[in-house]
Amino acid sequence: MTEAIRLTAGDPAPTFTLPTDTGDQLSLADLRGRKVILYVYPSAMTPGCTKQACDFRDSLASLTAAGYEVVGISPDTPAKLAKFREHDALTFPLVSDPDKQVLTAYGAYGEKKLYGKTVVGVIRSTFVIDEEGRIDRALYNVKATGHVAKLRKDLGLD
Repeated sequence: MTEAIRLTAGDPAPTFTLPTDTGDQLSLADLRGRKVILYVYPSAMTPGCTKQACDFRDSLASLTAAGYEVVGISPDTPAKLAKFREHDALTFPLVSDPDKQVLTAYGAYGEKKLYGKTVVGVIRSTFVIDEEGRIDRALYNVKATGHVAKLRKDLGLD
């Protein structure tokens, strides 16, 4: 497997319809007309992913006030996502991509370095999608801790 494709500003955001933590379906098309922060995390209920999800939860009111919808995506099952939502009182949708097709389309699944070794897996990433469904920002290999604060600063919210 070679390095994943990388999206850049101006690219159309790959469309998707995926199951959520509530058992419903969420389509990117449903969010057209709104700005979306789609963040990719490897696995629900792990320390880094929990920290990142809670940072988004704690910033949700100000992100929403600035016109952003937050959606988390991982290869976890909807049932695991529901447990994650309940355990950490998450108040934004979590979508399930177990076959990793959407993650791959966003360039967020592929080869990465983990403790000095090359492995294939989920690449922690964040995509800011504009109201027309185009990529405004594509951030790859982000850190779980401190990422939301940096994103808020980069978006001019702090």
